[in-house]
Amino acid sequence: MGEPPQDTPRAAATVQPSQAASVLAAARSFRDAATWFLAEPARLRERAQEQYRALRHWAVHQRLSAMPVEKLRDAGTGGLRIGNLRKAGYDSVGAVAAARPEHLLAVPGVGQATAQHAQQAAWNLAEAAEREMVVRLDPDARPSAQTELIGTLRALQVAEHEVSEQGHTTRAALDEVEALGPLARRATHKARMFFARRRKKDEALSALGRLDTLLAEPRVADINAAFRRVAASTETRDPNSLWLDYEHRAAAYNTKLAELAGSSAEPGGSATGHIPTELEREIRAVPLDTSLLTVTLRGYQDFGAKYAISREKSILGDEMGLGKTIQALATMAHIAAHGRRHFLVVCPASVVMNWADETARHSKLKPYTLHGTMRQHVIRTWLREGGVAVTTFETLQRLRGLDEVRVGLLVVDEAHYVKNPDAKRSRAVADAGSRAERTLFLTGTPMENKVEEFRNLVDYLQPAVAAKVSVQDTLAGATAFRRAVAPVYLRRNQDDVLTELPDKLELEDWVELGPADHAAYRSAVQRSNFMAMRQAAYQTGLQSAKIERLREIVEESRENGWKVIVFSYFLDVLQTVQQAVGEAAMSQPLTGALGPNEKQALVAEFGNRDGHAVLASQITAGGVGLNIQAASVVILAEPQLKPSTENQAIARAHRMGQTRKVHVHRLLAKDTVDQRLMEVLEGKARLFDAYARESAAKLADPAAVDRSYLNADLLHDADVPVDRRIVQVERQRLGLD
Repeated sequence: MGEPPQDTPRAAATVQPSQAASVLAAARSFRDAATWFLAEPARLRERAQEQYRALRHWAVHQRLSAMPVEKLRDAGTGGLRIGNLRKAGYDSVGAVAAARPEHLLAVPGVGQATAQHAQQAAWNLAEAAEREMVVRLDPDARPSAQTELIGTLRALQVAEHEVSEQGHTTRAALDEVEALGPLARRATHKARMFFARRRKKDEALSALGRLDTLLAEPRVADINAAFRRVAASTETRDPNSLWLDYEHRAAAYNTKLAELAGSSAEPGGSATGHIPTELEREIRAVPLDTSLLTVTLRGYQDFGAKYAISREKSILGDEMGLGKTIQALATMAHIAAHGRRHFLVVCPASVVMNWADETARHSKLKPYTLHGTMRQHVIRTWLREGGVAVTTFETLQRLRGLDEVRVGLLVVDEAHYVKNPDAKRSRAVADAGSRAERTLFLTGTPMENKVEEFRNLVDYLQPAVAAKVSVQDTLAGATAFRRAVAPVYLRRNQDDVLTELPDKLELEDWVELGPADHAAYRSAVQRSNFMAMRQAAYQTGLQSAKIERLREIVEESRENGWKVIVFSYFLDVLQTVQQAVGEAAMSQPLTGALGPNEKQALVAEFGNRDGHAVLASQITAGGVGLNIQAASVVILAEPQLKPSTENQAIARAHRMGQTRKVHVHRLLAKDTVDQRLMEVLEGKARLFDAYARESAAKLADPAAVDRSYLNADLLHDADVPVDRRIVQVERQRLGLD
């Protein structure tokens, strides 16, 4: 950046021609200083962006250097053979990305095609990392490059403030100086002044006098003071003072950094849940270690994990769809990175497999399901190896051995299940919490109007805070309530983080069939009845695992006042849904039996109903030709044979005119036709691989997760109709053929 010129001196009130040179010198000094001052914010912004890009480039380099070269197979267009590259020392993606092409070709066994494809795959990963990478300022490590960036951000804040205050005045004074300068300059030439006409002499002397007066005005003194403040802010400052200023004003720095980076480097404003500034500052200062995560956190999720770490015993009450599971996993990953090995999740049976899948998919932590007949065998493995144990409220009461380890974090999902402190499951959770270092309750149910229930939950965590919670805290509104209970409760709504969310949130809700559901499914497979297989998860009616999960989604939607549409291909399933949701259901399902006018009237009634409502719809009837923007939650009761069928149905709600984010929930039963259909439609076995890890499910039932039990060639044989493929594969898996 340029050096600011010296301050403009104040000149005398009366100017003689002999003083013209000094006045003009002062005018030039002012002109140069003003030009520098007005341009300094842009220069500082450019410098900060360059520094940020350099930091991000280095962070990407570090990530790629730590990424094993085997990752190239995932990013390549085909099965890359990279064994020879590793033998030659190219053991990371970063090494391949940085290599000269001729060096790769010099590796024995590496031909032109392999070298080109490997390097292109490395570059693809580098580009993806560059897009996703967000640099987070680290007040603990205080790397020098970040210190320089903070210094630039500090100077930029000062420069922008001063220009906003004095910019208009400076421009006006500068314009006048530039207009007067050429006229006043004549007064410095004795010969020109001697031969000039009287009018020209007077004009030059008048300009000189006006210039002198202008430079002596108080407004110019104020402008010069602003120059000095900006100049001082650009000087090298003590790193300690810079980082101290950052810690005190982290929100201002991170907001500016996010603006310059073009991304949400940190959550801001209401994304912090409207908690008090002092507490927000404390939470932002928490360094979050995400080295054991395999997912990039959004800004508000980063803040949520820091909140859980900082508060130790707390409730995360984010609205449905904002990723409470991811934030809990981020908290576990941070604690695991600092040495703790054992984590426990307690949740409803309907989401046990979902927790196991999310843990395996989004972190490097190992999931174990402590559920079913093999739970005690699995718990011994968990106690020995460490990882994330997932169990149900009911099973928790019967588990033995939990007291043998110190749990780093206890997560209680759907925490309103323990709102009654006298219930057995509530006492079991309280006992587990008393032995855990940290406890995190998760609930999407808004607590503003449930003071007694909320007080009971808080009492498990911070009794002193619970004692202070009163009805009066809710009378001033949701924001005031959140501030009052900020030490224990963090909640963000969709509107709080609107710019950080996609317009459509697609969620996979995996459930595990109960004994009766499984018997119905096995019977359908035995009869080779594909349609019965697709409906088997609902054969036990209101007791089915899918219906249990559907009820949970609908209940949370009711608490938030959202409308829900449930799509299914099958009329019997729609009737079961109608029965399960009770009074929230519309008078009848939307089916092909209704005429066009009847369908439109039902949709209009759904939209006009005040608050929450549930519309059950046959996907072939409500999936096309109708606009159902009133629904902000879409539930697909079972996967369809063609992705286009699902996309058309989702588009009924997710279209222009929809004012909220749309949540799409796919209800999927593990180890059934649902999973096979998803594998076929996605053209890969990602879902299967997620369950094929050394997990509790594998220990409990090898046939459920071992790939050797599947005829993969048949499953993906496009020459055979998909329904026949899946029936045959399932018959083989269940030992019926």
